[in-house]
Amino acid sequence: MSVTDHGQSEATRIAVVAEAFLEKPLAELLEWLGDAAPEVTGLELGAGGYAPHPHCDRDRLLNDAAARREWLGRIEDRGFAVCALNAWGNPLHPNRELARAHDRDLRKAIRLAAALGVDRVVALAGCPGVAPGERTPHFAAGGWLPYLEGIYERQWEDAVAPYWSELTEFARAEHPELLICIELHPGTVVYNVDTFSQLAALAPNLAANLDPSHFFWMQMDPLAVVEAIGDRIGHVHAKDVKFDERSLALNGLLDRRWSGARSEGLPWKFAIVGASHDATWWSELVQRLAASPVRSIAIEHEDPDVPAEVGVPEVAGLLAPTLGSHRRQLSLSSEWRR
Repeated sequence: MSVTDHGQSEATRIAVVAEAFLEKPLAELLEWLGDAAPEVTGLELGAGGYAPHPHCDRDRLLNDAAARREWLGRIEDRGFAVCALNAWGNPLHPNRELARAHDRDLRKAIRLAAALGVDRVVALAGCPGVAPGERTPHFAAGGWLPYLEGIYERQWEDAVAPYWSELTEFARAEHPELLICIELHPGTVVYNVDTFSQLAALAPNLAANLDPSHFFWMQMDPLAVVEAIGDRIGHVHAKDVKFDERSLALNGLLDRRWSGARSEGLPWKFAIVGASHDATWWSELVQRLAASPVRSIAIEHEDPDVPAEVGVPEVAGLLAPTLGSHRRQLSLSSEWRR
């Protein structure tokens, strides 16, 4: 099996990362989306790791086939499909207790995806420490100082390659059609084309989850990334970045602060699609993805200055014409029900 065996569906779905709506029960979220964002027909649901998962009672669904059928039926009857489960975490964490918990969650997400007939699990590659006995991950972003040299190579040999080689074998045995879509994210060992290509060489069921906002932040070109690894992209997050030119000039891209609560004074922030790149740019991205096995583009709302209830419908309306996306139908393919 190779990533390209999965092919691209005729109509790429617009999905939503449900983590933006943790306070809404699943039934309420489905009703709200149906009214406010009818272009959205897919869900990406948290299933463990750092990802909260109030919309997906993973252990109950794993252990109770009747509950699984009822839960999935309620989703499908409202015209939605579960496009991906997300178990983002750090299974390489030097705190072994936390690493074991995130590894367990990822494996359960894979098993649940198999039981549900969902063929995408989104994850992070993780980040280990450097020396035995450490309890804090070490992001090896560069070797321009002597104490940073060789860290990435040691992490790769000691932790990254052994873990992901074994994990992908487990996934193939549990769910041969599954793609584990690794989000290219700074702070983990896989964050750009070079590091992803090294990981992807380990197994054909490793794909990329492409989030253009991470590349904008790092001054990469998402369109060039698609050209480089297009047939290994299995899932996409729709999110933009907005820069504050004054703060950027003074503090640069490596600013230590996080924009989760506010953006005032920060050099950059995550933003809704369209904040810096208009519909023409996103249409070009969709065209470049034509040869990839992407089946859904999931709106990930992390803009600290725009409520999710405002941002998600706006982004769905912007993306729909670029995708030629169909509006919700109540008779979806039975491939999603198992």
